[in-house]
Amino acid sequence: MADAALTHIIQRQGLRRLDQPVELASGALSTDFIDVKLALCRWADLETACRAIVERVRTAGIEFDAAGGMTMGADPLAVGIAAVADCCWFSVRKAPKKRGTEQLIEGTPLAKGHRVLLLEDATTTGGSAQRAYQAIGDTGAEVVAAATVVDRGDTARGRYEALGVPYFPLLTYADLGIDPVVPPG
Repeated sequence: MADAALTHIIQRQGLRRLDQPVELASGALSTDFIDVKLALCRWADLETACRAIVERVRTAGIEFDAAGGMTMGADPLAVGIAAVADCCWFSVRKAPKKRGTEQLIEGTPLAKGHRVLLLEDATTTGGSAQRAYQAIGDTGAEVVAAATVVDRGDTARGRYEALGVPYFPLLTYADLGIDPVVPPG
């Protein structure tokens, strides 16, 4: 069930109806652009989303030690969830840093025994999260659940089910009154 306050926040502050379609990270085209980072740029709004994610995941009986995902989309959520759930946060870079420690994952060092909540701001196919899932697995940590603020299509759930990872979208395209995004190909 969609959270009415969060639905209102995303519709009012993050949903843009465009005259021309734009290409999404998945490669799909859509005239409905959802800017979750803009919608949640105020702490009160980000806190609303983070508390809703934590409540849904914990109500399902899932505990986690760290929250994060691919930079940039997951970063505000990871820090917000760390604040409201008193856990650690991390961010997965698109490529390892070319200087200093040359890390792929920043924030808390993940290792065997860590239970991770994988995050995305807006999901179309779950492809971006797949890269983060692999990087997390390479550390020995376990992804115990995945969550997104908005699921724009019908593809991501199947990807997570195939991995055996419980999936928690706070809102879907139906909640926002927009058409589902169909991935190309």
